[in-house]
Amino acid sequence: MAAPARAPVLALKDVRLADGAKPLFDGVDLALEPRVRACLVGRNGAGKSTLLKVLAAQGAEADSGERAVQPGAKVVFVSQEPDITGETLLDYCTAGGAQDYEAHATLADFGLDFQKSTQGLSGGERRRAALARAFAEQPDVLLLDEPTNHLDIFAIQTLEEELANSKCAALIVSHDRAFLNRVTQRTFWLEHRKVRRLDKGFAEFETWSEQVLAAEADEERRLNKQLEKENAWLARGVQGRRARNEGRRRALMDLRAQKRDIVADKRGSMTMAVESSGTSGKRVVEAKGLTKKFGERTIVENFSTRILRGDRVALVGPNGAGKTTLVRLLLGELEADAGTVQLGTNLEVAYVDQNRMALSEKITVWDFLTPSGGDSILVRGQPKHVAGYAKEFLFTEAQLRQPVTSLSGGERNRLLLARALATPMNLMVLDEPTNDLDMDTLDLLEELLADFEGTLILVSHDRDFIDRLASSTIAMNGHGQVLETPGGWSDLIDQAPDFFKGARGAAGDFATGTGSHKAIVTPAAPAAPKKSVKLSYKDQRRLEECEALIAGSPKILADLEKKLDDPNLYARDPAGFDKIMKSLDKARADLAQAEEDWLALEEKREALAG
Repeated sequence: MAAPARAPVLALKDVRLADGAKPLFDGVDLALEPRVRACLVGRNGAGKSTLLKVLAAQGAEADSGERAVQPGAKVVFVSQEPDITGETLLDYCTAGGAQDYEAHATLADFGLDFQKSTQGLSGGERRRAALARAFAEQPDVLLLDEPTNHLDIFAIQTLEEELANSKCAALIVSHDRAFLNRVTQRTFWLEHRKVRRLDKGFAEFETWSEQVLAAEADEERRLNKQLEKENAWLARGVQGRRARNEGRRRALMDLRAQKRDIVADKRGSMTMAVESSGTSGKRVVEAKGLTKKFGERTIVENFSTRILRGDRVALVGPNGAGKTTLVRLLLGELEADAGTVQLGTNLEVAYVDQNRMALSEKITVWDFLTPSGGDSILVRGQPKHVAGYAKEFLFTEAQLRQPVTSLSGGERNRLLLARALATPMNLMVLDEPTNDLDMDTLDLLEELLADFEGTLILVSHDRDFIDRLASSTIAMNGHGQVLETPGGWSDLIDQAPDFFKGARGAAGDFATGTGSHKAIVTPAAPAAPKKSVKLSYKDQRRLEECEALIAGSPKILADLEKKLDDPNLYARDPAGFDKIMKSLDKARADLAQAEEDWLALEEKREALAG
């Protein structure tokens, strides 16, 4: 006998809401039962944050529909930009009704000193404080909007543990795939103004969503055929048959309206490409014996590395461990106390800063994209009108004259990427590039970086993003020790599982530089992250290339060999004969390499799938 369905602790029924003339929700149904961990996914601008606010009854109210919450249930909402008030973090954490001892415990879990002032906090400290307060209040429902932004990997793992130990239901908006894979049991997908529900965790979302989109494409094709048929019928004239065919004519009008809705709901197509400034030298950076201290604190001690053209190097470690400092040392922007750095030849560097310092509060989107003035931006060596280029990054013409402060976090990140990617470069440095980006944009960015012919230095806490891209990972534990291992985050943990031992308990010290708090409790060492079960984007793309080449090679080889069957070819055209022979040799070599790569990648895919 099946267990009885549990009554939801928080639910929406047939909720509709418009943002001015733009409809956001059109009959949204959503329910959370006790202890359910769910995620809400959808593209930027779909209304995920607004839907969370409707659920929380904070700052957004539906035009129609019902919001139902169990009597006495406590709903806590942690926004993307939490406002940390009060004199100390303890004051802030208890302002919502939490007991002192609960606030002490959760602040300690997140590596924060309860006596610390709320003024001058870093982005990571503000996020940890907001999460500590939320768990201290012991809510029945927890609504989290991009909770991993500005958190290091160890704080993210603390959040995962807090969610696992909590009795609350949770609904999470996040771009962090590894985090969602670990914590969710249900997926809500906000698309076309409605919410679809999958009673499985985010790990199953990609397969499910592809099936849904394929079914929608089939339905659109059916609709197009029906429209063609009905339009042809209408064109033949209905005047003499108006009475008996009025119903069919109305049905045609409904079909046209349905088609308009489908077209209107199609997501914007974002385009990313990178401007290459030419090839750098083979050696990009060579560092030997680097040491850097600030006062008594050692950031880097006796670290050496060599970064070659085409490498994708990820930097990981706790917030405040010195990752940005190490980047500046490697780029020659900061002088080391000891050791040497040699930069390669012909380097052109583009740097996207996680703090978005380039975005002045008063500057408009237009002015930011055209720092030299005018109405054009040079993109890949060709002038392009700023409005057309901005549209490729999903900015409307109306946004061009707006100040950057009016943009959402994801839009600001896209704006920084838009200008950086138009800049000629062969060394790209990205500091937390995944913050606030939706998954579609992340996929596109990942594709661009995989194809980038230059060198990449990536500072990130997104474990999945690192695993997909990094050819090597440089880890910093905050005590001056720096370790480089081949591969991504999962490879690092496999090869050096104890490197970060104790790092989480000291995370607060890194951020403040004081080392003075005694309330910090060191949690157990984090579990190694779940292994990827899929090929990386780069490997998957190579696998597809191999399959295409293997399929097409027989015809290419046959055509070349047929040309060589001409007995008079060499006497008539020795240069042409030589060219065909070289082409034939190359085609055979390419086929042999493709077959070898295909076999290796298939074995790798089978191993990953277990």
